[in-house]
Amino acid sequence: MSLSTTDTPDARTRDAERTQESILAAATAEFAERGLGGARVDNIAERAGINKRLIYYYFENKEALFLAVLERTYAGIRKAEQALHLEDLDPATAIRRLVEFTWNYYLKHPEFLALLNSENLHRARHLKTSSRIREMNSPLVALLGEILERGRSQGMFRGGIDPVQLYISIASLAYFYLSNNPTLSTIFGRDLLSPAALSERLSHITDFTLGYILRS
Repeated sequence: MSLSTTDTPDARTRDAERTQESILAAATAEFAERGLGGARVDNIAERAGINKRLIYYYFENKEALFLAVLERTYAGIRKAEQALHLEDLDPATAIRRLVEFTWNYYLKHPEFLALLNSENLHRARHLKTSSRIREMNSPLVALLGEILERGRSQGMFRGGIDPVQLYISIASLAYFYLSNNPTLSTIFGRDLLSPAALSERLSHITDFTLGYILRS
């Protein structure tokens, strides 16, 4: 007896992949809104439109699912960074593009910031168990190091810049502003999420970063 096209091994694999992706998308939304402690497996199952037993089948428990969400989230931003092809740009343009990308990515993906906030509350205990997270981030560090060295050899950038420290600075200049926007807007009496304020902030971050890197 032959298998129907919907019951072949390939079809079952695709179904499993779609189910897992639905779970991860639903879990991302749930964890971003409620944090790890407040998230509920029942809510994730409802968001995904599946029986919650499938969550335990694929991910074992809520903690493992949270790690899978974190890994998927980091994979997303790293993949988007690779699509910039920074290696093909001149060094100054590459750094400018990375700053702009980081800022705009954070704006478009508030769930990314929310998930990082949640994991930091837990002292990165989930990421510490990941066998993939360093491997995911290493190419970015290597690429940024290559861009910095290219800029230095061309007499454009000053030397001695640590690519990890530089990336942390770029990320933090965007991350802090957006994560703390409610309090910052309140204490300074300004709408720091207005289009004009966001544009001003991006210009500031870009000028600040290039001012540090460029040879005077």
